[in-house]
Amino acid sequence: MKPTIAITIGDFNGIGPEIALKAAAHPGIKRICIPLLVGPLSVFEHVQKFFKIKLSLEKVVFPWKKTSIPVIDVGDGIWADVQYGKVTRASGKNAGIAIERAVELCKAGRANAMVTAPVSKEALNLAGYNFPGQTEMIALLSRSQRVAMMLVSDQMRVGLVTIHTALRNAADNITKEKIIEKVSIVHDALRYNYQIKTPRIAVLALNPHAGEQGLIGKEEQEIITPALNELKKLGLAVDGPFSADAFFGTRAYKAYDAIVAMYHDQGLIPLKMSSFGKGVNFSAGLNIIRTSPDHGTAYDIAGKGKANISSMVEAIKLAVKFCSHAAKPND
Repeated sequence: MKPTIAITIGDFNGIGPEIALKAAAHPGIKRICIPLLVGPLSVFEHVQKFFKIKLSLEKVVFPWKKTSIPVIDVGDGIWADVQYGKVTRASGKNAGIAIERAVELCKAGRANAMVTAPVSKEALNLAGYNFPGQTEMIALLSRSQRVAMMLVSDQMRVGLVTIHTALRNAADNITKEKIIEKVSIVHDALRYNYQIKTPRIAVLALNPHAGEQGLIGKEEQEIITPALNELKKLGLAVDGPFSADAFFGTRAYKAYDAIVAMYHDQGLIPLKMSSFGKGVNFSAGLNIIRTSPDHGTAYDIAGKGKANISSMVEAIKLAVKFCSHAAKPND
């Protein structure tokens, strides 16, 4: 049987509903899964008519006939005032409730995985969802003890030690224990989700030139290298810490199954430069399967019909792939 993939609406003032609907209508997606849209039916219907997307929507309760694109309507009693390009409490409230519902569907076994359309963190906060991002929110809702944000593409897979934190705070948030935890989660994801029996992982330095033996930073000597030594004792194939500029500049990443970066932009700039529009955000370590596109709400093109669905399509495809072999590693 084809897996059911819950696809959240995201921020309806951005491109979320547009890419969710267009991806659900994509022949390649309908061939491999049952796309289950989660969000206000009224908004999905408005966007479907506005952009003349050829598909039939059906408000459902379980079980449903599965003769059209099913929608879990979370809009009952919620004011859905679409204002393209604006941050509003209403869009944040709808986005947050859609995330909550999709997690519930996955936990109950009614969806095999969830794919989240882009949200505005500002709008979520206005609606009372005080999380740095969707990753942290979904981890809490799914009662997952560990999570690592990974961005993946055909070119590389990048995990992060720190995620949505100000750069001035990133160094203070990097500890030996956190590096061990994040690298271990990435390692397990490579084994369980990607079925790589013995993954090779590269770990990046924090400071320029990997700290120059302590001359321009001691994190490599005092935190990162000791963490890597502990991981090696546990049997993980890890190398580093590598100076990020030389590592990516020489394409050394091609020799590894994944890279673990110390902070957000360090790892995601090279990935997006090589694969923008095709990358996928994967929340490794969760109790459920969750992926999302590698871009944001794109308020500047919202309502103009210009949204590229490539990353959303790739996110759904990856979720489907993980549904087939996420249960045990390839021993």
